[in-house]
Parts: sequence; structure tokens; C-alpha cells
Amino acid sequence: MVAKKGGNRGEDAEDELKREPLQAILLADSFATKFRPITLERPKVLLPLVNVPMIDYTLAWLESAGVEEVFVFCCAHSKQVIDYLKNSKWFGQPNFAVSTIESHDSISAGDALRLIYERHVINGDFILVTGDTVSNMPLIQALKEHKERRRKDNNAVMTIVIKQSKPSSITNQSRLGTEELFMAIDPGTKQLLYYEDKADDRKGTISLDKGLLMDNASISLHNDKQDCYIDICSPEVLSLFTDNFDYQHLRRHFVKGLLVDDIMGYKIFTHEIHASYAARIDNYRSYDTISKDIIQRWTYPLVPDVQFFGNCASKLERRGMYRASEVGLSRSAQIGPFTVIGNGTSIGSNTEISDSVVGEDCVIGSNVSIEGCYIWNNVTIENGCKLRHAIVCDGVIMKSGAVLEPGAVLSFKVVVGQQFIVPAYSKVSLLQQPVIKDSDEELEYDDNSSGIIGIPSISSTPEKLNDQFGTKLSDSQRRAGSEVGDGGVGFIWSLGEGGHEEEWRHSVAPIPADKLIEIIRTATDELEISNQDGNFLPPSGELEPDSVDNDSDEDARDDYSYFEKEVEATFLRAVHENVKEDHIILEVNALRLSYNLTSTDCASALFYSMMKLASDTPHDTPGELVKNVATVITKWKQLLKDYLSSIDEEIEVILKFEELCLESTKEYTPLFVQVLHLLYDQDVIQEKAILDWASEKEEAEESDKLFLKQAEKFIQVCINILK
Repeated sequence: MVAKKGGNRGEDAEDELKREPLQAILLADSFATKFRPITLERPKVLLPLVNVPMIDYTLAWLESAGVEEVFVFCCAHSKQVIDYLKNSKWFGQPNFAVSTIESHDSISAGDALRLIYERHVINGDFILVTGDTVSNMPLIQALKEHKERRRKDNNAVMTIVIKQSKPSSITNQSRLGTEELFMAIDPGTKQLLYYEDKADDRKGTISLDKGLLMDNASISLHNDKQDCYIDICSPEVLSLFTDNFDYQHLRRHFVKGLLVDDIMGYKIFTHEIHASYAARIDNYRSYDTISKDIIQRWTYPLVPDVQFFGNCASKLERRGMYRASEVGLSRSAQIGPFTVIGNGTSIGSNTEISDSVVGEDCVIGSNVSIEGCYIWNNVTIENGCKLRHAIVCDGVIMKSGAVLEPGAVLSFKVVVGQQFIVPAYSKVSLLQQPVIKDSDEELEYDDNSSGIIGIPSISSTPEKLNDQFGTKLSDSQRRAGSEVGDGGVGFIWSLGEGGHEEEWRHSVAPIPADKLIEIIRTATDELEISNQDGNFLPPSGELEPDSVDNDSDEDARDDYSYFEKEVEATFLRAVHENVKEDHIILEVNALRLSYNLTSTDCASALFYSMMKLASDTPHDTPGELVKNVATVITKWKQLLKDYLSSIDEEIEVILKFEELCLESTKEYTPLFVQVLHLLYDQDVIQEKAILDWASEKEEAEESDKLFLKQAEKFIQVCINILK
């Protein structure tokens, strides 16, 4: 998609941005291989993301950021994308023009940009983005920096947006499921000097050309950045693609090609965002992660309870639950935290739904259990079904007693027979699995009817499948109907070359407990081996001590906020599903390693989660709230104590409680001493921790001694006990 937006120079930057319309190019057919069982049948950009098509998030952001003209480039499934846009509210807006460019010959992003260059529709600097991008970042500052550089140096042709995102030291992938990204950046100018989305020869290490080190006074080397795939481009970018037909992929060919080209001297720069949100969906794990971020409001104002262009806004209720206005909900049904229920959906008795998104016009029966799932529109789930961490597309029918194990994906209009168990990580579609390997290019244009040879590993025999989906079954396929249970319909796709190892990395399901145990046990040895080799540069860090990132503290706060939210979600799942403490500890430890945090951070996040659970549990009086706290702490104190191995960590819990009282849950403020006494009685904190906390507070300003004064009598009791 191409969007128009104003530029700026010097003191008149904002005025110039207003005078010069900003354009954007939106690439609508940016398909990821891991989505193929779904996108074979529908454009990915039209797939629902928290009950809104992905492309609407991208368009809503571009409009809010001041873009005035957007060119949506369509190839595969172009008719579906164009029809959707024409029937949406995006067409005909007075200050936001959306037009489409259609091609049936382009097979890559490079081909798309070459065609756009030939159309002569881009008049100046433009925004280049894919239709699966979610962001709320303002563009003013990034555009200002880009135009200032252009004014001084015509070779500065591109600025790419990046964000802090520390990868797991164990899995070597980000929270979005993408490979570890290595970047070398000039800390002074922010020029991009090196880009590699995985380690070259050895896991966790890279080697740099000596010339790069000789030509630059200082280099900042990172593996803690996320590429947001939002680019501010000069018009020369289009002509460079036209002059170099080898440029197909935006990053693998174009960016890396410019970085090693010593002749033309073109330069790419970075713009790092901190408080804003930006991420791209290119596998199931990123789909899950970004969905959770939307529900937990990191993408505000693009959240379920704020209406934007056609989506049906839901009401935000307690514990992060969103519900549309017309929902049929049985009184005995239980809707858990971080759940979205779409309009026209009915939910039967004794059904439990948590940490999930349910679309519109779904029929969910009685005694159904749904956890961590994405149920799209017009889905029927009959009585007694169980679904965990799965994706269920439009029109699916799950007959009574059917089970979806973690990581399963049911494509459009699949029917799962009675009592049938869909194995973990299975992908079931009405279409047979193509033999031809999918392209890894950023744009894939694969016709459903070409090059596809079926593998009938699972099939079924409804009598009118052609009426239901427009697909005819062969006689051999009709004879195989019993494989998916009574009346089932679908083909199961075999695992890719990476097998289960590849599947759990990119699944919506959490990493399995046995895999967690395995990778945690081997983590220390692998990291030691990597760090002992001195022939390579460390994967992240400064090559010059003086070039320290001034935003490191803010980045750390962002990391902890995400970590705290994920720990809370993990804890709430454990509460509602009676998960064993050992498994909770494994998940929290994996999160700790992923975010590079400490045991103290785990204790703070778990304590916060427990206190939030107590305050979210219904209560009418302060006394009832204290009883809620007592119930939660009594049940889960051992889990918390596993992370309280020292007095310092106990003090951190008290400080966290102070913060909670003053900021997020002020109803605890008058109950501070009562809860502190409760924690002491339950052996969560010791006398020494309370006295050391009090000693630290004695040195604070008077305004910071509110809770110290409240606890004076209790502190004296602790002093007497220790005498």
C-alpha cells in the first residue's frame, strides 16, 4: 500500500508535512508460508485479527498517522481484496484516498514495486508497508529525520522502523516467532551497516567484514531489535528496483544488496520507536502475540472497544473481557479474562472460555471448554467439545465430543466428526496439500488450481460437499471418510521439513512442557560454549564503550511491562485450568529467559498477578477484598515463595505492593497494613524484610513515607520479635 504524507525541513517541518501530501504503498499479498493452510483459500490480509480484518488495522493506522493517499497492490486473490475494499467504508473518504493496483504477473515484492514505478503514481517520499502490519506509531518524527537526512545527503534513500524486542537465548527467536535478527548500526548517525535475520554459521554468533570495522569509528551491534517492516522511502527506491531485476525480496535482496554496494553509495537508516507499537504478522505465533497485545491494549486506539471503520465495537468488562452488544450467554457459562466475544454469538450452559477470541454468529454448545483459541465467524461447536490453543476458521463444524489439541488449525468449512481428536499441530483443510514447495518471498501469488496434488491423509464424505465448498471429491477420497469420524470433512496436511521442531516454534500453542524442560536444561551449556569462543563478535553489544544507548532504561521498562502481562496471563490460565505449579514455574522461567530478566522480576510479576486476581474477584467491602487476598495467597503462596530466595526479593514484593496501591489498584491503599500482616502470617515475607524496607523508607522524602507511617505499629511488633 502506498500512502501520502507531508514532509518537513528544518523549523518548517510540520508545515511542510501539511503542504506535501503523504503517499503510501500497501502490499496486500504478503503471505507467510506458515499461514498457507489458511491463505490457500483466502487473502491473509482479510483474515480476522480480533474480529477485524488485518488490512483494516493497517489502513486505520495510516489514516490516523496523516497519510492522504494509499495504493493497495493486489495480485493473488486480487478480486477478493478489491471487492472487500470497494464494499468497505475506506473508499470515498474525503481526506483519505484508497485505490488499488492489480497485477496477475508479479511474483515478488520487487515485481510489485517495478510495476508501481511504471504507473508514475508516486510523487515523492512514501511509506512502504504490508497489509498485515499493526501499529499506532506517529510518523511525524520519523519523516522529519528522513527528510533532514535527505536534505543533507541524497544517498539516504530509506529509513526502516525498528523496536526493542529481545529474543529468547534458548530458542533464538523473538516473541513474534521470527528468527533472531542481527543489526550493526552507527550509534551516532543511526545508519544501518549490517542486516542478517539469523546467525551465519554458528548459533548466536556472526562475523563482520574487516572493512566495515575499519570504515566506521564506532559500531553498535544488536540482536535485540525487531524489524517492524515499516519503511519510509525516497522515490529512488522504486527506480533502484527497476534498475536491478535481481531485487525481489525487500530485506533479503534489496536491503542487504544496498549495504554491500560500494559503487552507488546508497544508505539506509533506522528509526527506533519506544512508547509506540508496531509489529507484523507472518506466522501463527505472531498472530497469537499481536492478538494478545491488541486485547491487552498495547495498540490503543486500535482495540476491540473502539470502533473504527466498520468493526462492531465491544464493551470492555472486568479482567480484560470484551463482549459485543448482542451475545446469547447462558447464566452458567464462564467467560475468563482476556477474551473477546463477537456479535450474534450464542454460548451454552456450563461452557468455559478463557484467553480466547470468538467471532460473530458462532454457535457454541454446552459443556464446551475453550482455552487460548481463535474461533472465527459462523463456527458451530457442539456439546462436549474441547479446544486448546487452536485456530478455527469460518464455517467450521465440530461435532459433539470432538477435541482440538494444542497447535491445531482447522481451515474454512472443515467438519470434525464426533469424538474425533485432531492431533497437536495438525492443519486440516478442505483442499489437498500441494506438493510444490511454497516460496519464501515476501509476496506469494499461487493459484489454488495450479500445481496442487492431493495427499488424502484425512478426508470425509458429506453428500453435498460441492454445495458447501465448491470442491468435488474423487471416489477414493469418498471411501476414506471414516478417518475423521462420523461425517467429518477435510484433509490433514503433513508436517513441513522442520517437523514438530518447526511447528512448536511458530504455533499459537505455548511451548510444550517437555520441550521447556529440555531447552532449559541445555541452555546454560550452550550459552557457555557460545561465549567461550573468542573468534566472533558477541551477538549484541557496543563495540565502543562510549556509545551507550540513552534509552536503555525506557526499553527495560517496556520489556518488563510485556513480561508482567504475559506472566499474568500464564497465572490466570493456571487458576482457571488447575495447572500444576511445576508447569507454571517452567512457563515463567521460559518467559524470564526470553526477556532476559531476573528471579526478582518473576516474584514481582507473580505477586502483581495474585493481587490483581483478588481485586478482580467480586467484592462489596474492603473486608471482602482482604478475604479475597487471603484466599489467593493461601493457595498460591508456595509458587510465589519459589522466587523469594533472599531478603532482597521479599523487599521487592513490598515495594511492588506500594506501587500497586498508588497506581493501578488504589482500593488497596487503606488496606496496606492488613495485607502486609497477611503476607507475614503466611510466611511469604519475614520480619527482617519488613524492617529493611522500613529502614530504606526512612531515607526517603516525606511524600514517599505514606505506607511507612501506616505500618509503624506493625514495624514495632517486628522489632520486638527480633529482640
